[in-house]
Amino acid sequence: MPLTEFEKETLLKTARASIETYVRDKTALEVELPNPGHLDCSGAFVSIHTGGRLRGCIGTFASPNPLYITVRDMAVAACSKDPRFVPVEPEELDEIMVEISVLSPLKEISDISEIEVGRHGLYITKGRFRGVLLPQVAVEYGFDREKFLEETCLKAGLDTFDWKEGAHIFVFEAEIIKEEEMYKAGK
Repeated sequence: MPLTEFEKETLLKTARASIETYVRDKTALEVELPNPGHLDCSGAFVSIHTGGRLRGCIGTFASPNPLYITVRDMAVAACSKDPRFVPVEPEELDEIMVEISVLSPLKEISDISEIEVGRHGLYITKGRFRGVLLPQVAVEYGFDREKFLEETCLKAGLDTFDWKEGAHIFVFEAEIIKEEEMYKAGK
């Protein structure tokens, strides 16, 4: 079931406030929602962008927590624990834009023709290697199906064609909520 506009706005405000609280005070935001709607358990990724470039992204495919708690926790992780970036500094807070991807459950596929670029994200595992790319990545970079598979393998630390043999390929969908779009809409 798609999120309502109120739920989307609530999740974005939770992510933004969580990042700001953690960056300024190194503490977790206390979150209490009197009426969280259907923000029940789900996986989510939180991405942070600065000037249109990725600044941090962390997520989980499943969580026992309500979605707003998962978003809070992933927002803090994205701003402070993404190993590709140094932690976000207080002077950057006015420049960042937050994006949340609320995930459907993973579905393992046996035929790559099941992958719909622009609809599906990919999660590939092979041995101890794991890599994920969100659905919007393929669209942003103009990947076709095979390039999407290759790039997900690279993200996992695998060779580009490792998806062809012995890998487990999973697809998932994401409802994407962009802070930038909410601002444009006047929220």
